[in-house]
Formats: sequence, structure tokens, C-alpha cells
Amino acid sequence: MRRATAWLGRRWWAIAVGLVFVYAFPHYPSIRSANELPRVYLVMAMVDDGTFAIDRGVRRWGTTVDVSPSRGHHYSNKAPGSSMLAVPAYVALKGATQVVAGREPTLGELVWTFRVWTGVVPTLIFLWLLWGFLARFTPDDGARRAALAIYGLGSMALVYSVLFISHQLAAVCVAAAWIVTVRVVEEPARPVRWMLVAGALAGAAPLVDYQAAFAAVPVAIWAGWRLVRARRGVAPFLWAAAGAAVPIALLLYYHDACFGSPLRTGYDASETFAGYHQRGFLGMDRLRWEAFTGSTVAPDNGLVLFCPALLLAVPGWVLLWRRGERGHVAVTAAIAILYLLFISSINFWRGGWQLGPRYITAMLPFLVPAIAVALAAAARWPAARGAALGLGGVGVFIYTASAVEFPHFPEKFKNPVYEVTLRLVGDGLAAPNLGMVAGLPGAWSLAPFAIVVGAAWAAVLLGPAGPWRPRLVAAGVAVAVTAAIVLAYGGFRGGGRIADEAYRRTVAPAVRSQMR
Repeated sequence: MRRATAWLGRRWWAIAVGLVFVYAFPHYPSIRSANELPRVYLVMAMVDDGTFAIDRGVRRWGTTVDVSPSRGHHYSNKAPGSSMLAVPAYVALKGATQVVAGREPTLGELVWTFRVWTGVVPTLIFLWLLWGFLARFTPDDGARRAALAIYGLGSMALVYSVLFISHQLAAVCVAAAWIVTVRVVEEPARPVRWMLVAGALAGAAPLVDYQAAFAAVPVAIWAGWRLVRARRGVAPFLWAAAGAAVPIALLLYYHDACFGSPLRTGYDASETFAGYHQRGFLGMDRLRWEAFTGSTVAPDNGLVLFCPALLLAVPGWVLLWRRGERGHVAVTAAIAILYLLFISSINFWRGGWQLGPRYITAMLPFLVPAIAVALAAAARWPAARGAALGLGGVGVFIYTASAVEFPHFPEKFKNPVYEVTLRLVGDGLAAPNLGMVAGLPGAWSLAPFAIVVGAAWAAVLLGPAGPWRPRLVAAGVAVAVTAAIVLAYGGFRGGGRIADEAYRRTVAPAVRSQMR
């Protein structure tokens, strides 16, 4: 008993974070998720039919705007990596439901399984990996935990882990490749064959989500420069190339089999969005101020409006630069700039229903070390630390609350935090969750979830053991800053009658139908 208690005492925070990811199942069949359904169809097609054509899924559950016709068949226009990863999960689920219930899995069972297997599990493993990696930048456990919470609970990393959408899985792949590469480059005693792993992860990133390839470029340039300077020979490059070759070859084979050319993607074959995808290079044709502001500071989709703590990366970069970590600053800042240019130049930058600019999710883990460094520096002044954590609290509030309600913000809502998330809570509506299993009704079923999130964030606010007064000052300032910002967001103009109609006809009925 004592051992169990001690074990829980050491790991309760990690358990709480894990529980946040699996507490609710926001699956609403009536909205017909264009991002998830084609991926589900592809998993089934590969296992049941031995093909990439998703005709059976389309016949059974209907088509979506993200299905592309090609040579008489239907195909998912998404990169196929997440569906390929879901294959063993589907085989296991199919066998289990057949043995236990004597039937095929339902669509809901499929979606939940694929979400957990390709989103939740990889992200939790990556958070563990990132925890150790952050020690390279700061020994401050409180700053590392805070940075981890800001990323894992208070950013797009959470919402795209609990959906069967590939953005977070791609971020995990390319960021894990970066971490492995850094360790090989900076630790001469580490065998260079680890670059096989780095290469495989980097190659898997675009197999999962095309734009994840952008993040690998600055990492590859930095690693190549450092390896050449250290005279490590050609072996690291050969190992990395060998690792990347398999997933890249698989992606090219998929394109050729489905769309007639290794270099032709499903977006090229798309009919619904052909006017967007076929302009410029991968939809990038010119820089747009509207796209930049709409993706960063707009109340309906702004990256730093929903997660203002990301701005802490800027002072973090300054501190790292002064410390002599100029290579890491160059790599991570270059990745941030690349993705901001990308989202500002694609003509379909809004990307439909999303909770933040989802196309740049792969950028986020590269900001975490700088955020941790900034938080560690602020720890010397309780008020400064509290203000920084207050920014983090905004993201934690918005993303955790939205993830257990309706993790999709349709374009018709101009202030979706209030018009969707908080309105659903006020109306007593919530996604199916563990609280409902325990018998709690409506929005009251979210009370245990709020307690878990509150406990995990309180541990961040209070920080490691030390004098109580500065810790309480920091926590008080943080709560005040978070509350002030969230309340201020209520002043943003909403979508008016159009948004109200969308809530009453689409959002509320979708959530209510799953509560029965």
C-alpha cells in the first residue's frame, strides 16, 4: 500500500494529464466530419478489401468534401499515414467485437479507437520524451512542467490528439525526429545508427501530413552543418536517408496507386476544392495579410488569442541567443517563420472547421524549449512568473473546455469561445464522457474533468516546493491574468443571427443527440 501511494504521489500529475485526453468522446455523427471519415474509410479499405479505394465506406456512410474521385473510384485526399498506423488497431478492434459481441465495430467504436491509437497514445509518449529533452535547456522542474502543460493541455496539441486528424501525429513525428537528431549531434558517444530512427520519423511526418515536411528542413540543415564540422563522416547521413526512404517510398507508392503519379496528391484530384488546391504550389500563391492576422490574432481562430503563452517563445529565444544557443534559436525560429509564411500564403488558409490554425500544428513543439527558458527566467520574480502562467492558463481553459464540448469552431462563429464552448456549458450540454458513465447529468458530468484540469494546473501554478508567499503571489497573479483575459474575450463581436442559427440548427442538436 505504501509503495502504491508513493508511486501515485510521484506520478499523479502525469496520470491527471492522461485523464484529460481520454475523459470525453466528442464524436457527433450528424456533422459528418470531412477530416475523419475518409481516414476511417481508408483503414477499412486496406484491411477488408486490400485496396486504397474507399468505395465501400462511401457507400455505407456517405461521401464528404475530402473524398477525391480518381479512375472510377473514391479515395481519401489526405496523406495516408495516420490511416496506415490505425490498421493494427482496426484488426484488434474487429477481432474483439466479433468475439465479444458477434458483430462488426460501429462507426463510433472505430473513431474512438483510431483517435486514441493515432492521437492520444503518440502524444502522451511524446510528452514524456519532451519532458526529458527540456532538461537540456533548463534544470527548473517547475518551468519544464509549466511548458509541458501549456503545450499538452493549452494548445492545438490537445484538440488534434483527441480527433482522428493527422496534424498532431505529424507534429509528434517531426519533433521526435528533431529530439533524436539533437541527441546524436550533441552526444558523440551516442551511436550514429540512431539517425535511422530520426530519418524514419522525419520521413513519416509528411506521410502523415504533407506540410510537416517544412519543419524537417531547418533541422536537417543544422544537423548537416554540425555533423560536417564535427567530422562525423557520411554514416549519420546514410542512416538518416535509409530511415526516411521507407515512409517516403510508401507515400509515393500511395500517390501512384491512387492518383496515377508519385507526385500527384489527393488534393490534385479533388473536385470540391480544386479551385483552391490547384492554384500555386500546394495552394500557396501569394502572401495575404488577412490570412496572417486571421490565423494569429483573430477572435475566431487566432493562434495567440487561443494560446497567448506561445508569445513567451520570443523572450525565450532572446535568452537562448545570449546564452550561446544560437543554432537552436535559428532552427526553431526558422520553423516558426516558415509556418507563419505558409499559413499566410495558402489560399484556403481558414481550413474549414478548426480550433486554431490547424495547418501549423507541427510548429508548436519547436516553441516549447524557448517557452520553458522564459518561464525559468521569470521564476525569479513571482509577479512575472504569475503573469506568464496567466497567459498559459488562457490556453488551458480554452482548449480543455472546448475539447470536451465541441472541438470544431465553424466559420460562422466570430467569437466561438463564447458562442460555442461556453454557450454549450450554459445550456447544460456536453460530449459523452466518463462523468456521464458515472451517472452525472448534462454539463454536471464535466465537474470531475474540471477538478482534474484544475488540480493539474494548480500544481503548475504553485510550482515545486519552496517558500509559500512567492508561490501564492505567482498563483494569484496567474489566476487574475487568466480570468481578466478570458472575460475580455467576451467583448469580441460575435457572429450575430447567422451564428445563433448555426448553433441552434447544427451545434446544439449534434451534442444533444449524443447525450441520450
